[in-house]
Amino acid sequence: MEKKRFVIRRARRPVDDLRESLNDEQWAAVTAPFCPVLIIAGAGTGKTHTLTHRLAYMLRKGIAAGRVVLCTFTNRAAREMLQRVRAICGSLADAVLGGTFHHVANHILRRYAAFVSYPANYTILDSDDAATLINHCRADSPIVKSLKRFPSKSVLQDIYSNAANRMLSIEQVVLQKYPDFVEFLEEIEQIHQRYERRKREAAAMDYDDLLTNFLRLLRDEKVGGEIKARFEAVLVDEYQDTNALQAAIVEELARPHGNITVVGDDAQSIYSFRGAEFRNIINFPERWQNCRVYRLVRNYRSTPEVLALTNASIAHNVRQFPKELVATRSAGPLPAVVVCDDVQQQAEFVA
Repeated sequence: MEKKRFVIRRARRPVDDLRESLNDEQWAAVTAPFCPVLIIAGAGTGKTHTLTHRLAYMLRKGIAAGRVVLCTFTNRAAREMLQRVRAICGSLADAVLGGTFHHVANHILRRYAAFVSYPANYTILDSDDAATLINHCRADSPIVKSLKRFPSKSVLQDIYSNAANRMLSIEQVVLQKYPDFVEFLEEIEQIHQRYERRKREAAAMDYDDLLTNFLRLLRDEKVGGEIKARFEAVLVDEYQDTNALQAAIVEELARPHGNITVVGDDAQSIYSFRGAEFRNIINFPERWQNCRVYRLVRNYRSTPEVLALTNASIAHNVRQFPKELVATRSAGPLPAVVVCDDVQQQAEFVA
């Protein structure tokens, strides 16, 4: 008698239970096709709740956790999101690569560092370490000792960081942000060259190098394809705060499969001084063919009176995704303008 072979497959939990805590808008975003997806999430509309359920939905639908990248702006945010996903999916979520852009970059670079001419045990310079090294390079310049108004180490650090994150030349940054220092451009560039050389000699990268070298890896003909082939889903939180370099990294990671979900609010972009480019979120549907846009407008945080003021303010934005937040809370007092003489008085009022 011929023996039959049976393969016991681990049953996946259905996705219906994900629906229980989501409103209709959130559910539509969570269950969107695995294509370019932009979720416009107004303040207090459950952005994090929706993104974590989107990730859980992907895992339930069979995407392996080890093939998912979750990029956030703090490692704490990533940990909290992954904890929520584990509460839903259990150990299915354990292998998700989640964290800040720098964390994700460092994770990949440790394995492929040789392709950007670094040892695998390279050192990471924090902001203070980087500023100290820049100051040493600055002190080596003869012109600095004879001039009182030469850019300080913090200004130089800002110039170099802006150039990296905005993918601009040092000259462009100086002309745009520090035109008063244009006369020192040549020396500013020479100090940067010394800074780059000393980092190489010390086998060290600063935070900007992590992202710059990660992008170099993704675009490398030898290993770029191998790295990108490891992933089949990319999710990004607070997309309105990404800069040009981060957006380029996201696009490289997601280009082979197109399964990218970004969440953000074009009305909450406040980090342009750090190089954030709100046009990343505005132009997202144009950059990704067949992009689907979902809007979350039900607000669970504020009263109708507060939202009326908010909606009126947002309406004046020239470039935006039109939306009007709707309150789920009952009526409250009208917003009031309180004028405080100093920070102490302001703190006392808030307390």
